[in-house]
Amino acid sequence: MILDQNGNVADGDQIMGLFASRWADAGRLNKGTLVATVMSNLGLERFLNDKGLNLERTNVGDRYVVESMRANGFNLGGEQSGHIVMTDYATTGDGLLAGLQFLAAMIETGKPASELIKVFETVPQMLKNVRYGEGADPLSEAPVKAAIAAAEADLVGKGRLLIRRSGTEPLIRVMAECVDEALLEEVVDGIVAEVEAVATVSA
Repeated sequence: MILDQNGNVADGDQIMGLFASRWADAGRLNKGTLVATVMSNLGLERFLNDKGLNLERTNVGDRYVVESMRANGFNLGGEQSGHIVMTDYATTGDGLLAGLQFLAAMIETGKPASELIKVFETVPQMLKNVRYGEGADPLSEAPVKAAIAAAEADLVGKGRLLIRRSGTEPLIRVMAECVDEALLEEVVDGIVAEVEAVATVSA
């Protein structure tokens, strides 16, 4: 965890954006690509794209980030939580190494931590979890599929939608990002309502 001089906690996506940008400027970012999970903010992807860099997304979990890095020769990756992997220095994530990289950025730029922990504007993000009963399969139900399809259509050009089952609990995770916060709430709540209705009946 990194806190700036005002006590604000740095978001992992912001730290990865900072590192990727600096490494690219120094010619050190392999294939101009950062590896992150599907949970990383859309703002990070836009920030990288504006710089001519790529964001390679993986399933949630550092193991998938590392697998992609090893398979494709990338040297920087991580998760929104702040778990950062730099294979130039270690084979797994290391908080001390990430901290040293951040301190190096402070020294080399002369900028305070508060400025370095915000390198891009985040896109509003909403995540809601819906618990379902044993034997239920909410994502296969027609009303849920229809709600997801409608939400995806509404978000075209404005944001993105991610629906996934938890790997550890009987939960459906409904996550969306959108520049229009009213639309964001509308699409998430709409899908959640349909999943809850099916989950309750099926349970």
